[in-house]
Amino acid sequence: MSDKVEIDTGEHRIEAELLERREAALARVVKFGDPVLKSRASAVTEFGPELRAEVERMIQIMRDGMGVGLAATQLGILRRVLVFQAGPDSEPTALVNPEFEWLSGEAVVAEEGCLSLPRVSMDVERPLHARIAGVDTAGEGIVLEASGLEARVLQHEIDHLDGVLILDRAPREQRKGALRALREGGGYSPPAEEGSEEPTGEHREPRTDA
Repeated sequence: MSDKVEIDTGEHRIEAELLERREAALARVVKFGDPVLKSRASAVTEFGPELRAEVERMIQIMRDGMGVGLAATQLGILRRVLVFQAGPDSEPTALVNPEFEWLSGEAVVAEEGCLSLPRVSMDVERPLHARIAGVDTAGEGIVLEASGLEARVLQHEIDHLDGVLILDRAPREQRKGALRALREGGGYSPPAEEGSEEPTGEHREPRTDA
């Protein structure tokens, strides 16, 4: 009996520590209303220790915040840098100066959240597959072939670098509900029945937070 109590206490302590770390990480993320989120980031032209340190900091904040992606603009830094980790078994990856080379015609609707829009999620339609080119922190070229969740996360983060939020891509009624919630300090998620109104409602994915 005492073993079970100790295990339960340990689990609660770990959970509390994770939540505390998440709150601390999210406190460093720029929130809705800050004009930097609607600004286009500038290309990175200098590569070196400063950029690597910036990326390491972004990865730590993304992980502690329990997100799957983070753009530099979400930390108030107007540089074209993003990090992502589209799954617990994936390695965190940094991409600098990302550009789309190709987006598939096949699209998917999925519920997306955003670290910069607390307690808000909306349905967003995005291409299912994407090819994205950029460079790493050393300035070496990278080309990513992404599908599913990874493609969605990358598109979400590149939107941030272009000053675009999920509010700009969501259905009008959901956008209105989300804006109301953000103004009032509440939460919003799309009602289940709204999914049937989407043009590609036959394809859906789990919620994404980035």
